[in-house]
Amino acid sequence: TIFEELIRKFNEALNENPGEHFTPRDVVHLMVDLMLAGDGEVIQGEGVVRTVYDPCCGSGGMLTIAKEHVLGTEDRQGINPLADIHLFGQEVNPETWALSKSDMLMLHPDGHDADNISFGSTLSNDRHANRPFDYLITNPPYGKDWKRDEEAVRSEHERGSSGRFGAGLPRISDGQLLFLEHMLFHMKAAEEGGSRVAIIMNGSPLFTGDAGSGESQIRRWILENDWLEAIVAVPEQLFYNTGIATYIWVLTNRKKKKRKGKVQLIDATSFWVPMRKSLGDKRREIPQEKAAEILKLLHQFKEGEYSRIYPTTHFGYRKITVERPLRLNFQANSDRIARLEEQSAFRNLAISKKKDAKVKSKEEAEGRSRQEEIKKLLGGMPDTLFKDREAFLRELDASAKAAGLKLAAPIRKAILSSLSERDETAEICRDPEGCPEPDTELRDTENVPLSESIDTFFEREVKPHVPDAWINKAIVDEKDGQVGKVGYEINFNRYFYRYTPPRPLEEIEADIKAVEQDIMAMLKEMTE
Repeated sequence: TIFEELIRKFNEALNENPGEHFTPRDVVHLMVDLMLAGDGEVIQGEGVVRTVYDPCCGSGGMLTIAKEHVLGTEDRQGINPLADIHLFGQEVNPETWALSKSDMLMLHPDGHDADNISFGSTLSNDRHANRPFDYLITNPPYGKDWKRDEEAVRSEHERGSSGRFGAGLPRISDGQLLFLEHMLFHMKAAEEGGSRVAIIMNGSPLFTGDAGSGESQIRRWILENDWLEAIVAVPEQLFYNTGIATYIWVLTNRKKKKRKGKVQLIDATSFWVPMRKSLGDKRREIPQEKAAEILKLLHQFKEGEYSRIYPTTHFGYRKITVERPLRLNFQANSDRIARLEEQSAFRNLAISKKKDAKVKSKEEAEGRSRQEEIKKLLGGMPDTLFKDREAFLRELDASAKAAGLKLAAPIRKAILSSLSERDETAEICRDPEGCPEPDTELRDTENVPLSESIDTFFEREVKPHVPDAWINKAIVDEKDGQVGKVGYEINFNRYFYRYTPPRPLEEIEADIKAVEQDIMAMLKEMTE
């Protein structure tokens, strides 16, 4: 504890991130309790052997506290003092790793736990590869990039389900979900007893990333495998280096029957007491009695003021692309003809790639002449506003034929682009097969709950407002092949939002008048 306090002090002075080294002990005790929740019976008895693993073990605090919760201490009754608990960890910081090994040697002189604390980056060099564990717990770095490990991580991802990161890759700026994937990869198979996992992260892994993104695919993998048991929102201002909101995820591949297919959300943001003296940004703590209340909510598995229960599919949605038809008018007036100069296909007519100077000069001169002929052609067309593209094309083709000009497809496209403007009153532009062409500027998306048909949703939520819209059925999910991309997000605050009505206008007006009087009094003092 003294060492970790020194680290906090020095890192504050250097403006570094001490959260990588030290998780407050009240938070660790709560995480261990949540990880071990409901396992009292399986841990009790003689000959029980269990393994605990932390891939970002720091000074080893989570591991030693987990062992103490099982075996017991002078201050706390354990689950089974006779259990044989083996600790495993890995740490990338050499000084912290050395302290962790020293701590293990002092607490466990036989040295077997110290031998299991490995040095190196967990993401790029898994020192406990192919070893499953009974319990896994960690506090990964928040918002820290994984550029240093990128090559190894992407290589592992390409292995698919046989690798640690096959489910997906989060954005390069934040590697929290990589550590969660790594831990789930190290779970014991359910038929071999399964595992329980506890990890604390900030809010980003809950909702960052759109449908189809790496973050969403990782959440999808977790929820579709029914591994997420609960998420506990803990109070702010718990950590020494940051006051941000954090969430404890509890996962397992051996859910009890009543929890199968469901996820429990617990709002424990009010379960705290103020500290007598602040330590850095830590102004609050979770005492044992408050932790007991949180554990009670988890055990009861009932809906209430601080607890919500949802099916795993509740957090999923299908993102559909809604198209609207392209409607354009066309007119060969001077302003629109001048816009031809902005079209690359038109400009390229006067650009030659030939190296020979004479040939190059000749081709460019011919190209400029061609440009003038096209402008002359368009200038000679009637200055009529066409609201039907097919009618305008017929007029354009007739004028070109009369002038003896042949318009190549790129030039024809450039002309249409220059002489057109969007017009809601115009006719729909259609492709050669007669189907409406989509207007990319009017393209929109809708998130449809997985529990609802996309067609039913579309008819109810979209059609009444934009009758000419349709669903782009060419965009399908790469996993299930159905229309729309599947995404998952957990917007925690939405489920526990409590409406607070604004103060009466009379009170607000009285406050404003009081402030005005104070200002006037101060101004009067300054002028006297």
